[in-house]
Amino acid sequence: MLVPSYKPLDITLVKQDKLRKHLRDEAGISGTTLAKMSNREFVSLSVIARICEYLDCRIEDVVEFVEGGN
Repeated sequence: MLVPSYKPLDITLVKQDKLRKHLRDEAGISGTTLAKMSNREFVSLSVIARICEYLDCRIEDVVEFVEGGN
């Protein structure tokens, strides 16, 4: 089963000298959503779109799918 990995987001944040805290404070991404992302859970596409817009990046710079489910 494929699960989301947000490792590309972490790389994009480093490249832009930003932290997940900036996503929460400046892009309006909730702490609950950030926790879901840390746990490799699915988040809505509208959240991904907001992150892409905030970081001015493509979806593949935020999420990828990897093997890892049950």
